[in-house]
Amino acid sequence: MPTFTLADRVAALPPYLFAAIDAVKARVAARGTDIISLGIGDPDTATPDFIIEAMMRAVRKPEHHQYPSYVGMEAFRREVASWYARRFHVNDLDPNTEILCTIGSKEAIGHFPLAFVNPGDTVIACPPNYPVYPVATAFCGGTTHFLPLLEKNDFLPDLDSVDAALWDKTKIIFVNYPNNPTAATAPLAFYEKLVALCRRHNVILAHDAAYTEIYYNSDDKPLSVFNIPGAKEVAVEFHSLSKTFNMTGWRIGMTVGNPLLVKGLARIKENLDSGTFHAVQEAAVTALRDGDAFCEELRAIYKRRRDTVVQALARAGIKCRVPQASLYVWAHVPQGYNSADFVTKMIEEKGVVLTPGNGFGAAGEGYFRISLTVNTERLEEAVARIATL
Repeated sequence: MPTFTLADRVAALPPYLFAAIDAVKARVAARGTDIISLGIGDPDTATPDFIIEAMMRAVRKPEHHQYPSYVGMEAFRREVASWYARRFHVNDLDPNTEILCTIGSKEAIGHFPLAFVNPGDTVIACPPNYPVYPVATAFCGGTTHFLPLLEKNDFLPDLDSVDAALWDKTKIIFVNYPNNPTAATAPLAFYEKLVALCRRHNVILAHDAAYTEIYYNSDDKPLSVFNIPGAKEVAVEFHSLSKTFNMTGWRIGMTVGNPLLVKGLARIKENLDSGTFHAVQEAAVTALRDGDAFCEELRAIYKRRRDTVVQALARAGIKCRVPQASLYVWAHVPQGYNSADFVTKMIEEKGVVLTPGNGFGAAGEGYFRISLTVNTERLEEAVARIATL
C-alpha cells in the first residue's frame, strides 16, 4: 500500500482555527446540546434581494458561462473605482492598472506574498491577527516578525518599537483596520506615520480593509489607506463584498493600489486560478452601485446586537471595550481562566461557541471573541449562559 507524506510547509501548519472550532461544535451538537455559535464571522442575514435578482439576470447570459477575465470585468473594476471615489473620496484609482477582481479577500491575501516574498524575507504581522498573514508568509519561506497589538495602545502597533534595521529588511507589513479580532479602528495619524515609514524604508504596506463598512459612528467612518497622500507609492488594499453585503459565499473582492503590486498579484492569480464568475461580478456591480441603503440597515442591526452584548457582558462582570466598528466584540476572559480553557468550557458545558483570543496569536491570550452573527435574543441567551459559568 503506498504511503504519502505531506510537504513540510503543510505538516508544520497548526490546525486552522475555525476548522478546529467546527469539529468541537459538531461533537457537542451530536450530544443534543442547543448550540449558539458566536465563533466564525459569517453573517446570518441573507444577501439582499436586489443583488440576488441581478445575479439571476446575469447568470442567464451565455457570454458569462465561459472562462472569466483574470483581472476582472472592466465594468466591475470601473464600479470599484466609482465606489472608492464615493465612499472614501479616493478619486484617482485607474481601473485598468490599479484594481484587480479577486475571489474574496482571503484568496488575495493568501496569494499576495507569493508575488513578493523570497525565502528568508521578513514580513511584519500584528497579532492578534487574521491567521492567513503568517501562514501565507511561511508558504513562501518568509519569516514573520510579530508586532503585537496591546490594549494600552488602543490595539495599534507600536511603530516606534521597530528599529530602522528591521524596517530595512522588511518586505511587507500587514495591517487590518477595522481590526479582526479586536474591533479597533485606526486614526488618520496612524496611517500617516505608517505610510511615511513604508516610503522611507521601501516596505510594502498591505492593508486588509474587509470591515470598513461595518461601523457605528457615521461621523467617524473607517478610512482607506489611500486617504493618505503618497500611500499609492507603497500600498495595496484588500477589500471584500462578503461582510459589506452579506455575500460571504459568493467569493468576490478586490485588491486596489500600487500598479506594480496589483500586477504582481495578478501574475500569481493567472497561473493559479481562472478568475471570478462574470455573473457574480455583474451582481457585485449592482451591490456597489445601489447598496448604500442596505449597508445602513445592516449597520443598524449590528449596532443593536453590539449594544445587547456589551450591556449583558457588563452585567456579568466581564470587561470589554465598546466596538466602534466590525462585527465582533473582544472581551477579557474571566479571572482564573486562560483563553483556550474558558472557550472549551463554554462550548462543552454551556453550548456557546466562542473564539479563543490566543487562536489569533500569543498577543490574544486572555481574551475571547464574540461574533455578532446571531439575533439579539440568541445573543442575550448566550451571554446569560456565559454569566452562569
